Parts: sequence; C-alpha cells; structure tokens
Amino acid sequence: MAEDARLQMQDVHKRFGATWALRGVNLSVQPGEVHALVGENGAGKSTLMKVLSGAVLPDRGQIWLDGQPFVPGSPLHARQSGIAMIYQELSLAPHLSVMENILLGIEPHWGPWVLWKKMRQQAAAALAQLEIADIPLDKPVRELSVAQQQLVEIARAMAMDCRVLILDEPTSSLTQQEVPKLFALIRRLRDSGHSIIYISHFLEEVQQISDRFTVLRDGQTVGTGQTCQTSIDQIVAMMVGRQIRELYPRSHRQPGEVLLDIQGLSGPGKPQDVSLQLRRGEVLGIAGLVGAGRTELLRTIFGLAPVRAGKIRIGLWSGPAGPPQRWRQAVGYLSEDRKQEGLALSLSLADNITLPRLERLGVGFFVWPVRQAAAALPWIQKIPIQCQSPWQPVSTLSGGNQQKVALARLLHADVDVLLLDEPTRGIDVGSKAQIYQLIDELVTGNPGQGRRPKSVLMVSSSLPELLGLCDRIGVMCRGRLVEVRPAGEWTEHELMLAATGPADPHSTSVPSS
Repeated sequence: MAEDARLQMQDVHKRFGATWALRGVNLSVQPGEVHALVGENGAGKSTLMKVLSGAVLPDRGQIWLDGQPFVPGSPLHARQSGIAMIYQELSLAPHLSVMENILLGIEPHWGPWVLWKKMRQQAAAALAQLEIADIPLDKPVRELSVAQQQLVEIARAMAMDCRVLILDEPTSSLTQQEVPKLFALIRRLRDSGHSIIYISHFLEEVQQISDRFTVLRDGQTVGTGQTCQTSIDQIVAMMVGRQIRELYPRSHRQPGEVLLDIQGLSGPGKPQDVSLQLRRGEVLGIAGLVGAGRTELLRTIFGLAPVRAGKIRIGLWSGPAGPPQRWRQAVGYLSEDRKQEGLALSLSLADNITLPRLERLGVGFFVWPVRQAAAALPWIQKIPIQCQSPWQPVSTLSGGNQQKVALARLLHADVDVLLLDEPTRGIDVGSKAQIYQLIDELVTGNPGQGRRPKSVLMVSSSLPELLGLCDRIGVMCRGRLVEVRPAGEWTEHELMLAATGPADPHSTSVPSS
C-alpha cells in the first residue's frame, strides 16, 4: 500500500452469476489529484465505483482510506466517511429547495425541530467553499439548470466533509460554455487537497483535466500513468486491447444525386430559413452550440416538429410529412436521447430493430417471432451487437450496444437518408470506432453486391468527429445555417468562431449544392 495515498483499492473482485465484473482491480488515488478512470462500456468502471461508494459488496479485495482499512457498508456509510459519488443521472429532490438538498439527511436539529437558521448558514458555507454565489438557497432545484443542479450535488458532498469525489460523465449534459466552469471548480477542489475520480468517455477532456489515469478492460486494470506523458492513442490502445490506427475511416466516396433538398426551411422557433442539399454517398455534418437549432432541424425534416415555411424534397416526394411517411420515403432518424425516445427499452432487440418494417414478418396484424429473429440477427452480427439473443431486453445492454440497436433499426428499414443526432454520445471509444466504420460503409456502398451508397446528415458536438468523418460541414448559429464548406477547409477554431459569432439576422443560409 502506498503510504501517501488518499485511496487504495487492491485485488478487488466481483462476480454477478457467471459474469466477472471485476477481476483483481487495483486503483490508487493521491490527495490533491484528479485521477481519470477510463475504459469501454462494460469494462468495470461503474461496478468498481459502486463498491467504493458502498452500493455493491465486493467478493474479495481490500480498500484503504487515508491509510486506514475501509469497508463501506452502505452509500450512507461511504458518504459519512468522506466518499461522495455524483452520478450522470443526478439524484436530487426536485421539489425541495437548494438549501434542503445540500443538507438532506444531515439537517441540524434540536430534538424534533430543524434549526433553519443554522441550516441556511451551513448550506451557504458549502456553496461558498465552491465559490458559488449565484444560486439562491430557497429556490426549488427543479428550476435550476442542469449545470447548477450538478453544483448543488457537489455542494452536498462538501457539506459532508468529502475527501474523495467521484464524478461520472460530469460533462455529458453540459453546454460547451459550462464545461470550462466545471473544470475550474474541479481544479480548485484539487488544489484544496480533495481527491477527484473523473470518469469520462471524452478522452480529450481526460487529457485536459486529469493528473493521472487508470484504464480498465474486461474487469481488470490494464494500465496507469501520468496523463501528460501519455497520448490519447496510447490510452485508446489500452482500452480496446489493440491499436486503432484509423479512428475515422475514409473509403473512396463519390457523391451522386441529391436525395434531400431543403429550401428556406423554418419551424415555429428554430430552424430559421435553412437551405441545404444532401447527396447520395456523402456525410454532411452540422456543428453548432447547444440550443443553436441543430436537433430542431433534424426533427423538422423527419416530421417530429411542424414546418412553418419552406420546402422539403426527398427524392420524388415534396412537402412536410409525419414520421410514418418519412419511413416510407426511406428516411430514418436517430434521436440524441436514445433512452427516452430512441428505443423501446422494455422490448427486445428483435422488436426494436424490426419495428419500422414489419411487412413480410407475419400475416396481417400477426408477426411470427421466428421471422422477426431471423430478420434482426444479420444486423446484430454485422454491427456487431454484444447480446445473449435477439430476445434480450434492450434495457440490459450497455450504452454502446443500445446505440448500435438504434442504428440497426435504420439498416433494417433500408433507408437512403440517415438523420443522426449525436450518434456516438455517451459511448466508449471502441464502439465509436465501430459506428464510424459503419457510417463509412453506408455512404460508400457496395455496387458489386447491389448495395447503393446511402447519405448521412449528422449532428455532433465533437468537432474532431465532424472533421474526421464528414465530407462537408455546416455550422448553425441562433437557428440559422450560416456556412457550409468541405470538411478540409475547416479547423476546430474556425468552427467555434462560426458557431459563436454574431449571426446576421438578415443573411441567408448558404446552399450546399
């Protein structure tokens, strides 16, 4: 055991039935350190942190906290011992005030009476420790932004004298302007002696914020080191067990006829006067800040939002239509929110994959399960999706495999136009590489096997992803498409300038023929 370690976990094992989630994991975190914990979905990160936070009891292993043996008996025990975990899905009481959430469960009281004045002082002290002065103590948490709610969770950890703070995908719901503020807070906590365990799929963020890292793969520790001395490619190689030499594949692409033609498209709020053309055999990316109208553009095209003005032409069809008509017109949509509206989580893989196209799978209103499974299995194998059978509930899959199911649905429907909204959000780098390869194959096609190239209109908040995968990139700002160029003519800096710069309300969208 390292004498100066704040936290030491050694030889931690955990098995669920026949599946080993953890097989001898080691983790060491120093005081005043941001330590990144990375790995693919299913690598064991969540299970390891649940063991540390008292939510899961390990089968074997030792934990030391500030040099003393530590056996967390429950999440409350772990919090009282100075270990706080802030999950990606925040766990606040939305109807209670900021003050009540910060001190929930540890309210100062005298007998049965809560000491409200002292409670206010303690909650204010917790926010002051984080240098936060713009969140009213009496405001209901439900009225706060996601970023502010996250700060309330961190303040609650500080109120319980947190020594080890675990942040699980803390930037996944933040805007690009909010991320630097969170990073500044993390650095202040580090400089004050706190230990931060930072879990993220965004390796650029890991490189920016962490001091050291540990990589898990298949429930084992496979690497650790100083972040500043290790490249992203080296970390990726540890995560997936192989070198990903070409993360963004680019086969020969030959743009063909126009499949999607939009002229002056406007919705009730956003988009505003957008014009673009999407050709067969190309990937057109849409960049922009959160709230710029990127998602609204895709939803309007697919018929999930009303058209106020403008024209949409898809092949031989022209005019607005609902989602059922768009499916029949060979247009498929992948939502950025796969859990709430992108998938039917309680249904099986076979149900989700075949849902838009059930013809030839039964008679009348009846669907034969054997035919349904036979239709879904080729896509499960091609992508590939890690599952036990086509009848496994989608809710039991990892995030990366859930995203592949959503993509498999579009492939089964054999759409020509794929509208992809944040297709790799919240999934690991190995699954990202597989999805990038799939997108490249779709727009390249295989004429020798009778497969014509598809076209992809893709929204992404990852600028390296857009630059690496797309043929052309357009930028949206305040609901307008302000510029479209070949991807090779953009840099990350120029994309950010176009996304944040003042949009001329009298300018017209740039057609992209």
